[in-house]
Amino acid sequence: MTLKNSFEQTIKSFPAEVQDKFKEIFLADDFCGVITAKDALQLTKVLGISIEQLMLKLIAPARLYAQPPISNYHVGVVSQGLTGNLYLGGNMEFGGETLNFTIHGEQAAIMNAWLHGEQGLASIAIGGAPCGHCRQFINELSTAASQLRIILPNREPLPIEALLPGAFGPHNLDNQGGLMQPENHQLHLVTPSEAPLVLTALEMANKSYAPYSKSYSGVALLTQTGQIYAGPYAENVAFNPSMSPMQAALIHMNMCGQSFDGLQAAVLVETQEAICSQVEVSRAVLHSISDVELRIEYGE
Repeated sequence: MTLKNSFEQTIKSFPAEVQDKFKEIFLADDFCGVITAKDALQLTKVLGISIEQLMLKLIAPARLYAQPPISNYHVGVVSQGLTGNLYLGGNMEFGGETLNFTIHGEQAAIMNAWLHGEQGLASIAIGGAPCGHCRQFINELSTAASQLRIILPNREPLPIEALLPGAFGPHNLDNQGGLMQPENHQLHLVTPSEAPLVLTALEMANKSYAPYSKSYSGVALLTQTGQIYAGPYAENVAFNPSMSPMQAALIHMNMCGQSFDGLQAAVLVETQEAICSQVEVSRAVLHSISDVELRIEYGE
């Protein structure tokens, strides 16, 4: 069953008065798991519910993005950016590779928001309490301490500190910023190129969040239809929940409903003497879903 067919089936579970609106949103050719603040507000008014309740209801369609060939455990998550837009996300697993390559649903919804220009999250809705890995990842966000609220079924919204008491956070390594804050590392290519795929990977490297290693990097993927999907590297103060730029780019591709079978080319741009190189992990993740070879370019 295609993603659109799955959306059509899920839409039928919503009240009749919003089904046409959901069809307009979910079945659009350019839908990438984003519901605008305007559409979200309209839906809450028609349904007579709060934005938090709407986000919980959207977990079901978010779950359709899940790709868990190992666990067969489908997770859907919805994040709300500071703009008010809502972002869906689903967990992703990579068969044949180690489990630490797994992308959690919370990570997907966060990265989807970041890739669409959000500079922080106001809230994130989850079907159950997040695992420790995700609590640590969420705690890295630029708005984690000031604004972010975790929305769970049948509970009042919680700050992340309620789920992660005594947390080890960015401040412990003298980082006063956070994930999703605007970044521009002003890297340029060691070997100049005008290739759009290379320039997009460079853009992602300049956007990347690597305050601990300074190993800025980004990935861009090209499909056979000429579309480009890209992602930046995202570090975490606890190191292990960090996300490679290849994982971020695959989230982007997946959230736009694109099959990995359509990959034609892949480029990684990273700093020339990165102490935390993303080459091998990016190759491993890429080779788990495609025979495409990874092109490496360097920035300085």
